[in-house]
Amino acid sequence: MAASVSDDTAARPPSAVLLMGARAFADLFDESRLARLRALVRIDDPLRLDALDTADARRRLADAEYLITGWGGPSLGADVLDAAPRLRGVLHTGGSVKHLVAPAFWDRGVVVTSAADANAIPVAEFTLATILLEAKRAPAYIEGYARSREVAGAWRDAIPPAVTFGGTVGIVGLSRVGRRVAELLRPFDLRVLAADPHADPAVAASVGARLTDLDDLLRASDVVTIHAPELPETHHLLDARRLGMLRPHAVLINTARGSLIDTDALMARCRAGLLRAVLDVTEPEPLGPDSPLFDTPGIVLSPHIAGAMHAETRRLADSALDDLDALVHGRSPRHRVDGASLGIIA
Repeated sequence: MAASVSDDTAARPPSAVLLMGARAFADLFDESRLARLRALVRIDDPLRLDALDTADARRRLADAEYLITGWGGPSLGADVLDAAPRLRGVLHTGGSVKHLVAPAFWDRGVVVTSAADANAIPVAEFTLATILLEAKRAPAYIEGYARSREVAGAWRDAIPPAVTFGGTVGIVGLSRVGRRVAELLRPFDLRVLAADPHADPAVAASVGARLTDLDDLLRASDVVTIHAPELPETHHLLDARRLGMLRPHAVLINTARGSLIDTDALMARCRAGLLRAVLDVTEPEPLGPDSPLFDTPGIVLSPHIAGAMHAETRRLADSALDDLDALVHGRSPRHRVDGASLGIIA
């Protein structure tokens, strides 16, 4: 009988805990993905937790081999390792894990994966759409038409020429998003420059971009899109001096992190009518309701929507499930995060 119990225990699927908010869980896991998840691991009810400070959470951590994390879930400090002695892997259904997982996880050899590659797809698509509309000056024409109620007229003369043919797009940061944006721009009649101190010229060329110095990129570009990581050395990467290098009527797009731009300097240049900015991220985030960014001419704000939303997030679930499948069956996961690279990634 003892041998039978031992064999039965050995055959049980590994235990997992889902740590994420209710909205993220509802978006990520439809019935088919939940079925796939249950086929790979054991998960107690309730299916997800959004905090780790309860007795039930600590009980479940004690048995957990895998943590599946997502937006709205708790950060994982070193104390989680003490509570989860059997832990083998953390599979994040979001992008960055830098502020989610403590360095001690890598020190202990826990495998950490991220769905950042999957999340790069909608960010790049949002960026491409914004580049094309802004290069066409479509928002300016839409605003002018609504104001004048005339299809033609003198109001059109105040809008700078479109740069959709022969214009230059500058990509700051040849990250996974930056590379995808460059590739998406290939069919269009635009020159693509990239600035990234860690990128290789051959890698840039392989995605249709020419690697150059950041200052030269800013001077040469009609549209600049930011995809650099948030690091101490990139804080206010675009300061007053660099913003001043942008040519009149240039457009700046930021879907990375708000801290990469000096907000006060940006507002000053936009108020002067010298720059237009489309910001999906801000410093701080979220903005207070009385933030002057809302009322600054030339600044367009979107509420951090470039990344995966609604059904798009199922790509992220698929990424995490693929990696979980690999780990459960003794294979190497495709999207493993190298702890040594945390200093240069988003």
